[in-house]
Amino acid sequence: MNIEYLRNFVKLTEYRSFSELAKHLPISQSTLSHQISQLEKDFGNVVLIKRTTKKFELTKAGEILLDYAEQIIHLYDSCILEVAETQDQILEVIVISASTIPGSHILPRFIADFRNKNPNVNFKIVVNNSKKSIDNLKNGLADFAGIGSFMGYKPSDFDYIKIGEDEFKFICSPHHDLLKDGDVNVGFNDLTRFPFIWREEGSGMRETFIEQFPDYDRLDIELEINDNDSIISTVSDSNYISIMSELMASKAESAGLIKTLKINDYPLIAKRSLFFLKLKNKRLSKFKKKFWDELSLSV
Repeated sequence: MNIEYLRNFVKLTEYRSFSELAKHLPISQSTLSHQISQLEKDFGNVVLIKRTTKKFELTKAGEILLDYAEQIIHLYDSCILEVAETQDQILEVIVISASTIPGSHILPRFIADFRNKNPNVNFKIVVNNSKKSIDNLKNGLADFAGIGSFMGYKPSDFDYIKIGEDEFKFICSPHHDLLKDGDVNVGFNDLTRFPFIWREEGSGMRETFIEQFPDYDRLDIELEINDNDSIISTVSDSNYISIMSELMASKAESAGLIKTLKINDYPLIAKRSLFFLKLKNKRLSKFKKKFWDELSLSV
């Protein structure tokens, strides 16, 4: 019996759809289906899921396995942690899935400091949007997540640390038609005359912008781009405008790539908190717990 097959069986009961779960795993739908079929063989050719109904439904055998599978996975993971802690020189990898601002602008300094003090730890940071980062955390593809929005998930489902705050600014090219004699003070109506770029669905920046800036739908939205650097590049050489984290906009402006606009009607565009998450009550290995505890004391 393969422990990862059990993990995916438990996840399947949460998603209640082979196709939906496969979208969030590094395997295909057919591979996932094969794993469930193999589990059915391992337990004596039982049927775990009723495949003749339109809705997802477990058989009695499936319900029994689900109960035990959760216990087996917990015991297995606890055993792995305790065995690992007996090895003083074991190399541990901490995987963090984070959106751009936490992943590229906030967490690296904490990671570098921790790595200097703990040479047996390596970090892998995967930069995604907030939704993908939370999905990776929930699906066991990351130990922690850095996000700019909970994307509809309940904060109470996680343990989290506030690691910073972020304010949004409208940006344009240094040579944009909006800028008269270099003046960055403009009215919102002026913005609506030019094409607008924003982030893709699943982006915490886009989610916060929609929630806090009700006039967003008056903008001439023409493009979605899922990368802040690409947005800066597009804006810097065109008459497009966009929104950007103040943390990132200030660096791009210092490099002469963009100008940050001041909107007369809206002194505050939007503001959000940034968070570092782990699964609720998840037991952590020695170094993961140490990193979590040190981060919580540092911010």
